[in-house]
Amino acid sequence: MFNTQQFGKYVAEKRKSLDMTQSALADMLNVTRQAVSRYELGDSFPDITILVSMAEIFGITLDELILSGGATMKETKILGDAARGVITDGGNIDDIVGIAPLLRPSVLSKLAERYSAEGIDISSLVTLSEFLGGSTVADLMEKVNYENIDEDILSRFLPILDNASKYAVFEKILEGKLSYQFIKKLLPYTPHLMCHMEAAVIDGALPADVLKYIGEFVSNNA
Repeated sequence: MFNTQQFGKYVAEKRKSLDMTQSALADMLNVTRQAVSRYELGDSFPDITILVSMAEIFGITLDELILSGGATMKETKILGDAARGVITDGGNIDDIVGIAPLLRPSVLSKLAERYSAEGIDISSLVTLSEFLGGSTVADLMEKVNYENIDEDILSRFLPILDNASKYAVFEKILEGKLSYQFIKKLLPYTPHLMCHMEAAVIDGALPADVLKYIGEFVSNNA
């Protein structure tokens, strides 16, 4: 599966090899220095339309840039074609799940049409991506019909959610719209919510098992 941290480390290394500052690279990509910083930290991923320019600046192929993030060859083709404005032929569902968070809803929708023709349903990916693609992500997360969202797929989007959106997911757990067991997947991205989780257990809103999840998480990250 594509790893944004691994990709970011590679971008930082290529930039430094060219003796280029983050600000200089940002100017060339027409983004902010803060955006480049987030790319390099793995906190966010560039819009796929930026990838072509980034590869040209670094003097490498687009495939080489994408592969730096640990993408498979099929994932690389999907992302690379999308960056070039081309919709890839359909493939296996696993090929799209790992990189779905990196694609625009419009691209996913087109892929869904292609995949559907081959009997592969990725409508749940499109649904979730549409809700994550707006400017008010937290509000959109509130409106998601979680009954139609696969929890494994939702967990793949956690790394790219902002804190407000992650809290919105936590609230869905409190409301019973997501299994409380999803907290095990949520914890690595929301350690700042542990006190809220513990309070919810004390209040009876969450079962005592949640304290065990928190203890295991703390122990594994000590």
